[in-house]
Parts: sequence; structure tokens; C-alpha cells
Amino acid sequence: MPAVKSGSRPPWLGLAAAVWVQVAAGAGYNFPLYSPALKSVMGYNQQQLTMLGVANDIGENFGMLPGVFCNRLPPWLVLLIGAASCFFGYGILWLAVGRTVVLMPYWALWIALCIATNSSAWLGTAVLVTNMRNFPFSRGTVAGILKGYIGLSAAVYTLVYIGVLNHSPSKLLLLLTLGLPVVCFTMMYFIRPCTPASEDDSSEHGHFLFTQIASVFLGLYLLTSTLLGSVLALSNTVTYILFGIMILLLLSPLAIPLKMTLCRKKMKKSGIPNPSSSSDQPSHFDQDKLEPLLAVSSSATNLSSFHESDDSTDVDTLLAEGEGAVQMSKKRKPKRGEDFRFLEALVKADFWLLFLCYFLGVGSGVTVLNNLAQIGTAAGVDDTTILLCLFSFCNFVGRLGGGSVSEYFVRSRMLPRSVWMAFTQMVMAVTYLLFALALNSTLYASTAVLGICYGVQFSVMVPTASELFGLKHFGIIYNFMLLGNPLGALLLSGIFAGFVYDKEAEKQGGATCLGPSCFGLTFLVLAGVCVLGSVLSVILTVRIRPVYQMLYSSGSFRLPRSSQQ
Repeated sequence: MPAVKSGSRPPWLGLAAAVWVQVAAGAGYNFPLYSPALKSVMGYNQQQLTMLGVANDIGENFGMLPGVFCNRLPPWLVLLIGAASCFFGYGILWLAVGRTVVLMPYWALWIALCIATNSSAWLGTAVLVTNMRNFPFSRGTVAGILKGYIGLSAAVYTLVYIGVLNHSPSKLLLLLTLGLPVVCFTMMYFIRPCTPASEDDSSEHGHFLFTQIASVFLGLYLLTSTLLGSVLALSNTVTYILFGIMILLLLSPLAIPLKMTLCRKKMKKSGIPNPSSSSDQPSHFDQDKLEPLLAVSSSATNLSSFHESDDSTDVDTLLAEGEGAVQMSKKRKPKRGEDFRFLEALVKADFWLLFLCYFLGVGSGVTVLNNLAQIGTAAGVDDTTILLCLFSFCNFVGRLGGGSVSEYFVRSRMLPRSVWMAFTQMVMAVTYLLFALALNSTLYASTAVLGICYGVQFSVMVPTASELFGLKHFGIIYNFMLLGNPLGALLLSGIFAGFVYDKEAEKQGGATCLGPSCFGLTFLVLAGVCVLGSVLSVILTVRIRPVYQMLYSSGSFRLPRSSQQ
């Protein structure tokens, strides 16, 4: 498959297709929608249900295998594995909830949930790694957009669940079983690696801005539609019209490659030469005239490193000798900002600081997300789907805004992105105190603020990991960082929060707990966790400030000189 430079249609077509795959990858957020059915059909208590939530998070975030294989397999094959996980995992859950298979063992459901949600790791890794490499100069923006859409996926599924599926958990699981593989099969052709541009492209910013605005409109539309569906009794016709508008908004990023296609046709008809095509296929004369020979060889070596395997060939060695860099590549250890192997990154203090900051932030947030339905019930909320939709929309705002805001300040002030983890985790600590106090009329506001801060953790961690440790082995490094999510779910949600809830429910003489005592102690512990995470984020920010001063000293991202040798 021929490589195509950034700024031409295939990278933007791939980004538009990635939007749909990211929505599919957000299937793990549906657990609060069908977990009450699992609890009632199978007769589980809250701690058993919470441990299923842990399985949901383990599967969703255990991406070490996708991280390894994304450097060895083409993106379409990684997506195919994710589609197969969807089909088998959610298919087993559908059989259990629909009572097609009676008395399914608990361990079988636990494993099935891991397999089902592990599809998110395969799908997310394929599209994120591919697009980060296709747009290396806009890492924060790309991460924010893609992580934003996966954050919006919960609202997409909630709208479908309420309007089209009529609150049927069985139909929702059937949709996940059959619908998500269809999305993957449709989009896998368009998600492919392209040779990135050798310098920052100003035209990209307008395209990214359009995609961000389209995603904001989609988020507002989903929030409004879900609220209308919960408050009003909408007819089937109105419901399907709302669903159709949502599909059109999801298709809106396709306007960018469509515009490029139309512009090229107009330029051909008018006889105006196409700058992008001429730049894609420069003559040998222009190459020799504009660029020195060593610069061409060095740049080509650097750009192709995104897609190379770990094994060095004899040709690579000869090229390195020709540039006088063979000893450097064999002996010198990488510095922060260059390409690290996974084991090289694993022994770095900054790697573990970033992991701990992410673990404490998302671990506390996912504890609330997994128990959001029970938190709403304990607070006296009748329809907890509104809480889930609100959290989803604000999670999207945090992911999109975290990527854009951190990108602005890293370019203008060379401010490390981790400073936003410190700020948002301190806000999260205050929010957990509000949850614990159970003040009147603060539940929805607290849920909204928590969703924003929770989303920021994702869109900040992703580009930070790529900037500190490079893109060559980004897939496995990024997926190791994601393990902070299920680890937090296991320790804080599965073991601690579930235990506290069941003890309080036992005191009330039933399986359901009502009142602020159900999660009061849990929220106080989560507040302390976020204070610790904020302190560690400040330490990380101080440590990596020189790296960002080196990477962004010119006002835009540039590779370290040593990495280009």
C-alpha cells in the first residue's frame, strides 16, 4: 500500500473512520445500562456485581497484547481481532441476560465480560496509534478528539438504549454483539498508516478545529436528546428522526476529505497545478536542489521508524555508517523525548510517576462510574440514565478540552501537560467531598465536574507518554499506562467500595442501600487518593519541564536532534 503524506485525503479519511471505531470502542461504558439486569437475572449481590465491573475495566484496559501487535500487524487485522472479541464476549452476555442459557456460572460471565470489553483495547489501540503517527505534530489535539469521541460513546449508546431499544438490556447486548463488528468491517479499510509530514502544517489546524466543533455539537445534541427522551414521551417517528440526526453528526468529519476531493477536481478542471500532489511526488531535481543528501537520508530514516520492526537490517546499518551514527545507535541510551523501547521506559522514574498519577486519577473516577447507578439510587434518583448521560457528556468535554488546552499551553508556554492532571485531581478531591456530604441539589453538578476532570486524565496521559518516550513503541507503553484503570477499579471499586456498600445494605436489612452512608466512606477515601495524585503530578511536572522546553522551544513540536541522527 503506497504511503501518502499528511494533509492529503487518506489521513483525514482515516481520522473520520476512527471516530466510528472509537464510538464502538466505548462499549465498555454500557455496563451501568445492563448491569441491573445481570444482577436481577443472576441473583447477584452488590459485591459480585462490582467484581463484574472490575472484569469490565480489566478487559477494556488490558491492552498489552494490542500494544505489542500494533507494531507487527496492519491496523485492519488488529481491528478484526477486536471485532471477534465483541462478537464472542457480548454474545455470551446476551445469552445469559436473555435467559437463552440458564444458570450460567459466575466465572464464565466474568471471563466473557473481559473478552467483550477487551475489544475496546484492540479497537482503540489500532486507531489511536495509527492516527498519532499520521499526525505527529498535533498529538494532543488528535488524542483529545479520539478520546473525546470514545467518551461520547456512552451518550450515543444511552440515546439508542432509551429511544430505539426501549430500555431493553437484551436488545442492547444483541446490538453490541452484531452491530460493533459490522462497524469494524466497514471502517477497517480506511484506517491505515500514512507517511507523516516533515514539519508542522498550518492547514491542519483549521481541519482539527472543524472536527472539534462538530464533536461539541454532537455532544450537546446527545445530551439534549437524552434529556428529552427521559422527560417526554416521544413517538417512534420523532425517536428515529433524532437517531438519524445523530448519525449525520457522526458522519460530519467526512466533510474534510470530501472538501479535499472536490477542491482537487476543481483545480484539475481549471488547469491549476495541485500543490499537494506536486509535493507528494517531487522530482529528483527538486529534491537535490532543496535538500542536502544527508538531511534526506536522516529524515527518511526518522519518519520510517514509525513503521519499522525492532530488527535492524544490513541496509539500516550501512545507512547509519554513511551518516556516522552507527556507534550512537548501538551504544547510546535514549534520552527523554526520543524513542524508548518498553523495557527502557520501564526503568525510568518519570514512567512510574506518570503511571501513578494516571492510576490515582482514573482509578478514583472509574469507581464512581462503575457504581453510578447505585449512587443515584442511594441519593433517591429514579432514572439514573440521566446521570450516566451527563457523566458521558462531561467526560467528552474533559477529553476534548484537555487535549486542546494542553496543546495550546505546551506550544505557547512550554508548560508540561501533567500540570493539568495536578489541577483536575485537586478539583476531583473537592468533588468527592461534595458527594460525601450529600448536599441537596449537588449530585448532578458534582457528577458533571467529576466527568470533566476524569476525561482530562486520558487526553493528557496519551500525548505525555508519546512525548516522553516516543512513538515507535507507543502502543505498548500507552497500553501499560491504561492498566491504571482496571487496577484502580479492582482496589478502589471492586474490593473497597463494594464491601462498604454491602455492609451498609446489610445494616438496612436488604440488598439495596439508601442514603449518604452507602458511599460516604468511599468518597472520603477517594478524596485522599486524588490529593496524593495531585502532589505526584506536581513532582512530575517539575521533572519533565526541561523536556518540554527542548521539544517546543520553537513554538511547535520538533524531534530531538539526537533522534534524527
